[in-house]
Amino acid sequence: MQDEQCLVQKARDGDKEAFAQLYESHVDKIYRYLVLKTGNKIEAEDMTQQVFLKAFQSISSFKWQGTPFTAWLFRIAHNLMVDYMRHKEKRATLPLDEPIAKSDSNPELMAERKLDMEQVISATERLTELQRGVISLRFTSELSIAEVARVMGKSEGAIKALQHSAIAALRKSLLVGETQ
Repeated sequence: MQDEQCLVQKARDGDKEAFAQLYESHVDKIYRYLVLKTGNKIEAEDMTQQVFLKAFQSISSFKWQGTPFTAWLFRIAHNLMVDYMRHKEKRATLPLDEPIAKSDSNPELMAERKLDMEQVISATERLTELQRGVISLRFTSELSIAEVARVMGKSEGAIKALQHSAIAALRKSLLVGETQ
């Protein structure tokens, strides 16, 4: 935490290398959160870059308030996600096809993985917005219960309860899917 505070202070003072280190430390977590929320890798990549662009532009106004720097990044990502959902209905888009498999990869294994991922994404879409947020932050972004509570503005107990109900709902949904 101390190292991160030092990096943030350097970035606030205009050190671009310090901001680059912050970017490298957090880009994967932000991307995983956004890809789960959007269900679209390309949109998530674009939004991840927007998160860090906004963070870079406003890093000078960042103040430590007892929460980790990632909470601030996730708040930016959440706000972008709200805007995205608001405008999603207005945009008509068609998904691009998945990239063609490499010749040395196993097509059967790739097909199984894609099917498994589609089942998980489909099951996740049936969760409430709060449950989806907890699952995304806990497991795709690898945040602790305490960090998720700070990001979502809820108590740790509420996050534990949301996580428990979300996992139970996912388990039930995936088991029902297997029997069909």
